[in-house]
Amino acid sequence: MKTYEFEGKNDEDAIRNACSELNLSREDLEIEVLEPGSAGIFGLVGGRKAKIRVSVKREDPELERREQEPAPVPVQAEKTETQAVEKRPPQGEENGIAVAKEALENILALIPMEGTTVVAQQVDGTINLNIEGDKSGLLIGRKGRTLDALQFIVNKIVNKSLEKRTRVLVDSENYRQRREDFLVQMALRMGDKAKKIRKPVATNLLNPHDRRIVHLALKDDEELGTKGRGEGALKKVIIIPKRYSSPRSSKRES
Repeated sequence: MKTYEFEGKNDEDAIRNACSELNLSREDLEIEVLEPGSAGIFGLVGGRKAKIRVSVKREDPELERREQEPAPVPVQAEKTETQAVEKRPPQGEENGIAVAKEALENILALIPMEGTTVVAQQVDGTINLNIEGDKSGLLIGRKGRTLDALQFIVNKIVNKSLEKRTRVLVDSENYRQRREDFLVQMALRMGDKAKKIRKPVATNLLNPHDRRIVHLALKDDEELGTKGRGEGALKKVIIIPKRYSSPRSSKRES
């Protein structure tokens, strides 16, 4: 009895490939799983394809006839491959949202967090994932660092799964907007203080996203200049009154 081997992302995918290639139903095949598929850690590393071996349960005259036919010429093979590619559905907006939402839900299931749900939507090319039900703030972490870590992992998973680069923003209980409002108000208060005492004032260490919010909050104030100070990802923003600062020190840096 002749056997055939097929591969797929998982067992079911390999079986579908076998049924499609042999033009037979699953019930017509004897199936042996040689290697089970694995998605790896969060779909990023350690993944491998599933491999199966199949044989036909009953004699199929049509299958025997096709096996005895000469192999198609390369031109025909190229045409068949092109047709197969054309039939593949494009990975559109809905697929990207589904991949991102599933990735975040799988991570939350490992924590676990009871009573949380993920709401997903895409706005201006960015996939927004909002976690609802995190009343304790556990998923936000100190100054949003846990949220940033979740966002980093989900972005890695999504951009590995999709053919095009996609930005994913992860939020919980509207923390991102509340954080932005806080930083803007802080920047305005510190700007007023710098102008009043006519001396530079410095923020605490901020990540690049938060520093950008501070810079933008003060960019239209003609009496102030801002610049970053420090090394690495975390830096302070120095707010400088222009009556005090030199032209060089008033240059904005991020």
